[in-house]
Amino acid sequence: MSTTEEIAEMYGQYVMPTYAPEVAFVKGKGTKVWDADGKVYLDFVAGISVLNVGYSHPTVVGAIQDQAAELVHVSNLYYCENQAKLAKQLSDLSIKGKCFFSNSGAEANEGMIKLARLWGHEQGKYEIICMKNSFHGRTLATAAATGQEKVQKGFEPMPEGFVHADYNDIESVKALVNEKTVAIMLEAIQGEGGIIPADEQFMKDVRALCDEKDLLMLCDEVQCGLGRSGEWFGFQAYGVEPDAFSVAKALGSGYPIGAVVSGSKLADVFQPGNHASTFGGTPLACAAALATLEVMESEKLVERAKEKGDLFREGLSAFIDTYEHVTGVRGRGMMLGLELDQEAKPLVTALAEVGLLTIATAGNVVRFLPPLTVKDDELEEALDILDDCLAEMHGVVEEVEVAEVEEPEAAEVVEEVEAPEAAAEETPEESDVVA
Repeated sequence: MSTTEEIAEMYGQYVMPTYAPEVAFVKGKGTKVWDADGKVYLDFVAGISVLNVGYSHPTVVGAIQDQAAELVHVSNLYYCENQAKLAKQLSDLSIKGKCFFSNSGAEANEGMIKLARLWGHEQGKYEIICMKNSFHGRTLATAAATGQEKVQKGFEPMPEGFVHADYNDIESVKALVNEKTVAIMLEAIQGEGGIIPADEQFMKDVRALCDEKDLLMLCDEVQCGLGRSGEWFGFQAYGVEPDAFSVAKALGSGYPIGAVVSGSKLADVFQPGNHASTFGGTPLACAAALATLEVMESEKLVERAKEKGDLFREGLSAFIDTYEHVTGVRGRGMMLGLELDQEAKPLVTALAEVGLLTIATAGNVVRFLPPLTVKDDELEEALDILDDCLAEMHGVVEEVEVAEVEEPEAAEVVEEVEAPEAAAEETPEESDVVA
């Protein structure tokens, strides 16, 4: 097996530098992951909310293996039973409509944008009101929809048809509505924007505004969906239903798949020739997704995300009174952020060095996205590691001990190396990079 140094050398020669990795992971199980040099980590990033059922869940692994031996791919020119089953399940769990399948969150959002434009085309409506600090993807259209200039920088001119309102400010949204407006697009919890949940009244007001003005309400559930927030989908916490929403990331437990789920209003807007995806909803991708949903239901992971998320939030909140640089905790379920009064990256780096993977976002927020299968003792371990690192950051202790965690088989363990420095917050997410 190659070392991290050898893998890094190959990257330098042959892989475009769109990311800045400093470690190579080669094995994962549950909430733990091992790098190429044998160091073990407690992973509270989970592929950026991809591995909601944890690494290598046997139900998902078995489903992928079985389907791969039967039928990996068939063109969407033909029926696919797994695709129909998955569409029904997603519909039943949400807004009782129909689905279009894609390969990623960005592609799902792109499809949802096209769906809205096609719906409003005959009325001359195409403009979508998005939110500042939002994140919807890295394609040109989804980057234009994203309310962060750093995502758009260098790719101007951006596609037209997107304007940006202040999140949680309904008057700001109303001020942008005009005769060209076709939809309002938002996240129930802004992930890349800093783990900021929507206010309950704001979500209700957006729904009411869409009903009043005959606009579409579109929700991006790519990061906050599939149990992450303590609900199957983030918008469900607010008692509202969008006309369509996007989902990806955790849907296939790491196997690429995304989807647009529409309500009855948009269910039959797309017709043959309007939109397509060669690899959208393959038998293998849908098998992985069906197994993922099976695990989430049988292990009650949505309920667990809420229950254990509340406990973890309580543990994080205790640091506010203990350490002066900790200023707040925000989020829902197992999508939580620790707010600092300084840059979060140094703390994220320190945590990784002693075996806890987290990720910085919005500059000063440490983001926690553990698998929903995380054990109670792993939550306690993460809090202990965080406590030690915060104490060292505040000059309370001289040295932080490396957390002891269960290791893989002896043959797989080699000398430990230092953990990587966390990637910069502007590094794009894997599910948002498409060919």
